Amino acid sequence: MKKDLGVKPYLFPMPTYMIGTYNEDGSVDEMMMAWGGICAEDMVALNLEADHKTVANLRARGAFTLAVPGRDTMEASDFFGIASANKVPDKFERAGLHAVKSERVDAPVVEEYPLTLECVVERIEDEPYGLRVLGRIVNVLADERVLDEKGRVDAGKLDTFLFDQMRNGYYAVGEQIGKAWNAGAGLMKK
Repeated sequence: MKKDLGVKPYLFPMPTYMIGTYNEDGSVDEMMMAWGGICAEDMVALNLEADHKTVANLRARGAFTLAVPGRDTMEASDFFGIASANKVPDKFERAGLHAVKSERVDAPVVEEYPLTLECVVERIEDEPYGLRVLGRIVNVLADERVLDEKGRVDAGKLDTFLFDQMRNGYYAVGEQIGKAWNAGAGLMKK
């Protein structure tokens, strides 16, 4: 039997992505987000609140990085979701991570994150339901430790985590349980 829960933004899994931008003084701003993801072959969508410092940076710089954090950075990554750069301007320094300037976009690449998409802002849409940033992926950077023998990203090696907004938890990701476009192929023969 199912229970009616009303209107809730309950989907699982929710990603944990890290948005990297530069502040007006050139310092690094990193923000954890969960509401967004891939929306086309070379595009990402970020659903944000307009008052975030990151949004001001996106408007000013026109670029960002979107990274997948590893479990080894969970404390710092969670802190980037708790602390607002509007109130804690030194939050990146407090976290103890390291960043270098992207060679392709005006945004930082956090060295500890195993997978980073370098993006340019294509459009910022202020809608009654919220603010959406559409970014075009111009390059993907991956730490060699997360690549397989053919040079492809191995999701198990990312050692990332997902967000559960129903209970405010993080869950590890890594075990492959099937092959996409293959696990259900037997049903095609019926």
